[in-house]
Parts: sequence; structure tokens; C-alpha cells
Amino acid sequence: MNVTYEWRGAFGNSDLNRLHADAFEHQVLDDDWLAQVARHSLGWVCAFSDSELVGFVNVAWDGGVHAFVLDTMVATNLRHRGIGRRLVEEAVSGARSANCEWLHVDFDGHLRDFYLDSCGFVEADAGLIEL
Repeated sequence: MNVTYEWRGAFGNSDLNRLHADAFEHQVLDDDWLAQVARHSLGWVCAFSDSELVGFVNVAWDGGVHAFVLDTMVATNLRHRGIGRRLVEEAVSGARSANCEWLHVDFDGHLRDFYLDSCGFVEADAGLIEL
């Protein structure tokens, strides 16, 4: 299987909504991802197998030196093949090229090994308020 990765790759809302529903196990929504990333993101990485969107990660930022990994997703039938790790590598590269100094990520406990061991993030203290 040949997978290509594109920083700020072109995608359609319907394709990303289907991938998000598959990756996060919920019904397909009608979110306007294109408007969201245009307004809030430094960039994003798309993974394509042929022309099918099979992976995505959003890189939001503060407009300065901090970027944030959000919504890392890989099609469930293609997991455990290195696609997620490569998406994050491309996100790191894109943030570094934009002169960001920090790339942050929050994650659920079951993703700890992925982000800390596979992707090279280090453990850091953080705070959170549920709203």
C-alpha cells in the first residue's frame, strides 16, 4: 500500500467527516473542517492512499511559537502501519518550518505509548478545566 503525506493537503469536508466518524467511532457529522482549519490552524497533514483520505492531523497554533496537535486520526482498517506516527512527524516538520518552538499534545491514557514512545513527545505537567 502506497500512502502519501501532504502538509496543508487539499481535502473535502465530507471525506474528513467520514474519516473522523470512523476514527472516533461516532455518526458522520456535517462539520465545516475547511473553515475551521482556515481560521485556527497553522497547518494540517493529510494521508492519502491513492486518492482516498486515510489519515489526518490538525496543527492549531497561537500565532507565535506554540503549536498544538489535534484530531490525529487514521482509518481503523489501516491502523498499526505507521501512518499515525508519520502524520505526527510531518506535523512536527511543518511546525518547525514555521519557527514554532513548542509542539503540544493532549491525549487519552490509551494513547500514551503512541505519543511518548512512537512520536517522541516528552511527559510534561499541564492543567485542565472541564467546561
